[in-house]
This record gives sequence, structure tokens and C-alpha cells, in this order.
Amino acid sequence: MTSSKMVKTGLRKVDVSTMIDRSAFLSTLPATSTDRTTALAIVGVSSILFAIAVPFAGIPLPPVPAFVASYQSALAVSDIITAVLLLSQFAILRTRALLWLATGYLFTAAAALVHALTFPGLFAPTGLLGAGRQTTVWLYMIWHGGFPLFVLGYAWLKEADGGARIRGATSRAIYASILGVIASIAVFAWIVTAQHDLLPVLLRDGHYTPTMLGVVSFVWSLSFAALVSLWFRRPHSVIDVWLMVVMCAWLFDIALSAIVNVARFDLGFYVGRLYGLSASSFVLAVLLIENVRLQARTVGLVGRLREQSASDRDFYGKRLALYGAVVESSNDAIITKTLDGVITGWNKAAEQLFGYSSAEAVGQPIDIIVPPDHKAEVRSILNRIAGGESVAQHETVRIRKDGTALDVVLNVSPLKSDNGEIIGASKIAHDITEEKEAREKLRREIEERQRIFETSQDLILVTDGYGNFIQVSPSVKTILGFGPEDLIGHSATEFIHPDDLENTRSEMRAARRGAVKRSFEARYYHYDGHEVTLNWMGTWSEPVKRHFFIGRDLTDKQAAEAQLRQVQKMDSIGQLTGGVAHDFNNVLTVITGTIGILSDAVADRPELAAITKLIDDAAERGAQLTKHLLAFARKQPLQPREIDVNALALEAAKLLHPTLGEQITIMPQLTEDAWPTLVDPGQLSTAILNLALNARDAMPEGGTLVLETRNVFLDDGYASMNPDVVAGNYVMIAVSDTGSGIPAELIDRVFDPFFTTKEVGKGTGLGLSMVFGFVKQSGGHIKIYSEEGHGTSVKIYLPRSTGVQETEYEALQNVPITGGSERILIVEDDALVRQYVVTQVKSLGYAALEAANAAEALTIIDADKDIDLLFTDIIMPGNMNGRQLADEAARRRPDLKTLFTSGYTENAIVHHGRLDSGVLLLAKPYRKSELAKMLRTALAS
Repeated sequence: MTSSKMVKTGLRKVDVSTMIDRSAFLSTLPATSTDRTTALAIVGVSSILFAIAVPFAGIPLPPVPAFVASYQSALAVSDIITAVLLLSQFAILRTRALLWLATGYLFTAAAALVHALTFPGLFAPTGLLGAGRQTTVWLYMIWHGGFPLFVLGYAWLKEADGGARIRGATSRAIYASILGVIASIAVFAWIVTAQHDLLPVLLRDGHYTPTMLGVVSFVWSLSFAALVSLWFRRPHSVIDVWLMVVMCAWLFDIALSAIVNVARFDLGFYVGRLYGLSASSFVLAVLLIENVRLQARTVGLVGRLREQSASDRDFYGKRLALYGAVVESSNDAIITKTLDGVITGWNKAAEQLFGYSSAEAVGQPIDIIVPPDHKAEVRSILNRIAGGESVAQHETVRIRKDGTALDVVLNVSPLKSDNGEIIGASKIAHDITEEKEAREKLRREIEERQRIFETSQDLILVTDGYGNFIQVSPSVKTILGFGPEDLIGHSATEFIHPDDLENTRSEMRAARRGAVKRSFEARYYHYDGHEVTLNWMGTWSEPVKRHFFIGRDLTDKQAAEAQLRQVQKMDSIGQLTGGVAHDFNNVLTVITGTIGILSDAVADRPELAAITKLIDDAAERGAQLTKHLLAFARKQPLQPREIDVNALALEAAKLLHPTLGEQITIMPQLTEDAWPTLVDPGQLSTAILNLALNARDAMPEGGTLVLETRNVFLDDGYASMNPDVVAGNYVMIAVSDTGSGIPAELIDRVFDPFFTTKEVGKGTGLGLSMVFGFVKQSGGHIKIYSEEGHGTSVKIYLPRSTGVQETEYEALQNVPITGGSERILIVEDDALVRQYVVTQVKSLGYAALEAANAAEALTIIDADKDIDLLFTDIIMPGNMNGRQLADEAARRRPDLKTLFTSGYTENAIVHHGRLDSGVLLLAKPYRKSELAKMLRTALAS
């Protein structure tokens, strides 16, 4: 049987027949059913002939010594040839089992020759070599007992793959085998000749002795054991099957020649030796037949290989011509060169790329296209090629004939001769100049877009067609409080306000239908739960199946609009109240002017005089009311002059003692070197008095009133959050109390005229509105801080008077600002203030983290062990204020430093009992230099 293996070579398939049914190595080739059947048939015929010969084995026949000589010679020649063939296989397979079997055949050949030489009457009457009457019998027993031992050894050593193999040269093993056989036969020959008389008698008067029967039975048993061993040592190879046939014939030989016959030259004697001769021929015949068959197949294979070779030459010739055409038609430069860098091949694309013709380039060093600073690179590549290495996708620079630099990518491979020796290099050069420029342009565009994505103050979102977030810009942390990782992979529906969900979906559907740059508003939930309104611009990209959204936070805009509405409302109210007060003043002028005349006319009538007195009191009260209204409307006549606010505050404190009562403690806290301000002193005193009276009413059980002055600078950041403020230097006058405070929902209305939280009949609601109007008319700013249950602090900021020398305080505030690189956690419940503080802290070089409340801050503190400073507002909504947050943070992180901030002044905070003396506090508002100074102070504390 033959199988055909298809090998694909180049552009076609080649059919190579491979023999798999026979080989020269019968010791490893598995036996087929044909081998077993043939062997069994031969054994069967031999058995039949044996059975026929047994009854006649003792019939004497005429002695024919020439038969013995012919038999022994043929047997020796057959065994020697078999041994040579087996040794030739051993020289290739190197198996110990095969060597052992070949040695057995050499042993039988040598024993047959010695047996023939010592046989009586063959070459000499008593045999050669000093043979005696028992010599040939003993040699026969040694001969027929030795071969089974070698077969047994073969059976024990063989395995499925031939068994264990020898190491070293096979020739030495063969020589050792031959010398071993010669030595052993020489020893046995010496024993059965020189020591003849010491051996038991096996043959007497031409007949077998009982000893002979015992010895021959042992020899026969050895042969049978060899047969059984071969049978059980599976799997059987071809040689195993025929060795079993040999051992069967060997058993028949011994039985007829030495057991069932009577003496020499009887029928058994002759037939037994014919069996022995057959036994020596079976394996030889199989080996010879297989060799002839192998030779015939080899001749056929050589013929097919010749045909194949001719076909391959034709094929490779065509392929070579094809490859040549491919090389010449390639768009890439293909260059071959020696390992010394001399050009040997130069295709048309190389001519076009580098400007040199093939005639100009071939024979020249490759350096003609290499820039001077890249020559070492070329040498390095050639060294790698010489070592058998290939160079792939190597980007470098080469130069044209005209000196133009080219960006190229090289693929260099070793060029080998027919015997595999590396004789040069094959290089493919692809021009990537334009590609590299395009790639660099694309890289810059991607980089720019990535920078826009990372630094955008607006929220940039990318979702798939189902609304799942794919990309989220880092600005989401500032706007929504989430990190990008919190949104990516989630559906947008988890974060959009339910009332805006359907509108968002309809906008997305419209975008997918082709509408571009859709603009709409939708509310998203912040991390802390509040709603954030965002204005969205969205579009759909069909090629990538993605929605792209840019969302602008409207929080600042809405706050600014609300503030603007408040200003407009106050202006409108001011216009109204100013007009009403002006007209009412005209009416009161008539009333107050005529009431005196009426009073004189009825002076003699007490009952009418009392009525005129009531009218006069009412007119006075109306005049005061109109005065307040005009103050709120910023239309009262002011007489500003440059004053010392400290002196005015001390004077006001003296006047307040009898007014407020003994239950109120007044504590002036006046800064040294307070700047002068340009203001109406009477109106300022009235404003302080109004604020003090409001504070008294908020402390019915008594308390502390703190009266402070301080030089401050309101910077651009503060001005951006308070549109009515112009950045600059101000003198702050603060009136703080420890009273009941103002509810958060009412804080925006306290400056409205006629608004009051007092009982009916206990206030007009014009005190704070009058203060508000006076401050605004004076070009100042007013700010109120209040927490229900903690007290109120009202701060008046009056512009510093111009044209004065720089004070010591001012010089201290203008020292160079120092920042740092530490990590600071900023806790502030007001989103606008928090954003402002984060910006300022980052501008100083610090790493800023932010939290809207104490619970969120503690989560960040637990997660980030590298925070250096906690910067927290004191008064915050929720279950934990800033002081409690600082205590809990110190319990968890004893090494964590703390800086407090508050809208209350430092003195008011300390005396309210909410901070210990010496605890660091930065009062709002503060300038950048004050923030920088306090941060460094806190970090160094």
C-alpha cells in the first residue's frame, strides 16, 4: 500500500509518493496479517512433514559424510549472510536487541563450521582439531542450545520501537560481537576437544545414552522457551513472526536429530538437519526478499524524483521569472547588498525613490543613500543580518540623489546561498514621508482633542446608541461630583432627572434621524443628590454609532440671573419707594408747615391742642419713615467725609451701652491702623445703631455683641461671585451677635423694605433696608451670615479712602504668595464658593479634593491616606458641622491638620464658643495672599 502526500510549493502542489507498507527495518515494522498467515502456513506444513517423519526416524540409512559437509557449509553461509544483514540494520537502528540477534546468527555459523571440522570421517577419520568421539555431539548441543539463548535475549530486549539503543560508535559494538563469538566458540572447542574426557558420554557405539536424552531435552526446552517468549512479547514485528517460524523448525530439528532418531545417519538424522537448514534460511529469505522489494521501489522512486526534479526546474524557472517581474513591478524599493554593504540589486522603484539608476547604484556602497549620522545604524543592521536575524518595520531616514531627506520603513532579511550560508541582505524600503506627516498631523489632532477633552470646563459625554456611557470627561467631577469611572458602562437614565428623561430621548432620536447640533436642557443628579441643570449640545455620528454631547453647567448662570433679578428687584423697589417717599415728603412738608400755625391758633383750647400734637407726632414719624425709604432708595442727601472708623465705632459702643441694656455684653475688636474711609459719619452711626438694635432683639435672654473693624481686600474671585462688588481695598465693620439667627429660607429677604421677622408692632422692617441703601449709596458692600440657633454677623464693607500711604498691614498682605504641593481636602456646602476655593487652592500648586458635606469628606479621608490638610467651613447643614468633622477626622487620622473658615469673624466665632482659642480660622471673604499664608501656617502647625 502507498499513500500520496501533497506538498504545496510556491504556486502549485507536488505529489510525492511515500511507502508506508514496508521498510528495510523488519525489526520495527509491525507484522501484517499476510505475514502471520504465511508463517502459519509454513509452520503447518512443517508440522505435517514432521509428523510423517517421526515414525520412520530410526530407520538407518547409508552414511553420507558429504551431506554433512554440504549441510554445514550451507547453514554457515546462510547464517553469516543473515547476521550481516541484521548488523547493517543495527548500524542504523542501534538497538541492543538487534545486535543480540545478529550475534546469535554469527554464533550458529561459527558453531556449524567447528562442528563440521570436528565431524569424524568428514575431513579426517576422527575429525580435525583433536576431536574425540563425543566432540561433535557436545558441539551440536552447545550450538543448538546457544542459539535459543540469543533469541531469548532478543525477545527480552525488544520493545515496540526496537528497544534500548547503544551509545557510541556502532562499529565498536559489531567488532565486539564478532570477537565475542570467536572467543566463545574457541573456548567451547577447547573444552570439547582438549577436555574431551572430562565430559559425560552422550553417544556410545553410534547410539544415544540416557545423559544425551537429558541434555537434548534441556536444549529442546530452551528452544521452546524462546518460542513462547517471542509469542508473548507483543506487538510482533515482521522479524518476530519469522523468528517464531525459525524456532518451530529448530524444535523439529532437535526432535528428529537428537530425540526420536536412534543413531547417526538414520532418517531422523538427515531430516532433522534439513529442518535446521530451513530454519537458517527463513529470516535470510525474508530479508533478501525485502531488500529486493526495497530496491525495486527505490528505482521507481528515483525515476519519479527525476521526473519531479525536471518538473521542479521548470516550475522554479517560471517562478524565478515571475519573482523577477514582481520585483521590478513593485512599488517599494527592493535592494540587495553584500554583508559589506555593497549594492548588488536595485529595482525600478529604488531608482524612482532614491534618484539613482540601477547602473549608478549597483557596485556602490549603500552609504550613498545613508545620512552621515546614520552610518552606524547601517553597520548594526548588517551585523544582525550576518547573525541570521531579520529586521522588520524599522523606521529611519535616507537621502535621495538630490539631497532630499526621506522617511522610510525598512524590512531587511538575510540572503542565503544554496548551502544555507548567509551571503548578503535583501531590503525592502517603503517611503513613509507623506504617511508620517499625516500620522503626525493626526497625532497632534488627537492630542489637541484629548487636551480639550481633559481640560474642558464643560461636561463632554460619549454614549452608544443605547445611551450607555462610553467616554466621560474629567470635568464631571467638578460638575456632578462623580468620577468618570462612576459613569462609564452605566446608562444615562440612571443620572437624568425623570422629568427630563423623555425629552432627552426624543432629542437623541432626532439626532439619529439626521438633526445636527441639537440644543436642549436636562437636569442631572449630583453625587450629593441635588439637581444640576445642564444645557446640552448633541450630535450623532453614524460611522461610529455614537452620540456626542457637550453639557454646560447652568448653576453659575442661574445664580447670576437670580442675583441680577434680586438687584433689579431692589432697584425697582428703590425706585418705587424713592418716588413715594419724595411725594410723601412734599405732603409732609405741607402738613408739618401748617400744623404749627394750627397749633398756635388753638393754644387756648387744650382739647384741640392735644389733637394738633398728635398730628405733629404722626407727621414726625412719617418724616422718619420717608427718611428711611430714601436711604434704602439711595436718594438721601449724604455728607461724606474722611473718618476714622475705629473712633466712630468706639463712640457708637459708648452710646450703645445704655440702649442695649445690662444683659448685652459689648466687645469692641478693632484692628490697628484701620484705613480711613470716605462716608457720612451720621449715617454710619445710624447704621451701626440699627444693626445693634436688631442684634438686641435677637438676644432677649442676653448675649454678646461683637463690634469689629478690619482692613480687607476683596479680590476678583469674590467680585465674580458678587456682581455688585468692585475688587479693591475696603474697611470692614462687622456687627455680630450670639442670638437666635435667621432661617436659611429668609436670608435673601432680610434687606427687603417692610420685611421683618418681629411681631406685629415691634418693627417697621426698614432698619436693614436703610442700612443696605446707605452702604450701596456709599459705594460699599454688605454681607450677612447667619445660622439658626448660632447667631448673626453683618459685615459692612466701605471703600478705603484714596491718597493715603501704604500701611503696615497692607505691606504684610502684599508679600510674595507662597504655595505648595500638599493634598488639601476642601469642605464647603455652597457649590459656588467651593468651586472658587478649589480654583484658588489649585492655582497655588496644591492638589485639591472637594466635598459638599461632612459625610462625603469622611469617605474621602478614609479612602485617601495622603491628605495633608482639612480646610472646612464651620457652619454646615446636616448632622455634623465643621468642628465635629474636624474632631472625627482627628480621631481617624491623628496626623491630619485642620484649617477652619467661616463667614463669621474670628472674634465672633471664638466668643460664640464654637472654636477653642488658638484654633486656626480664615474668615470669609479672604484674598489669595491671606489664603496662601493661612494654608502654609496650618500645614506647618
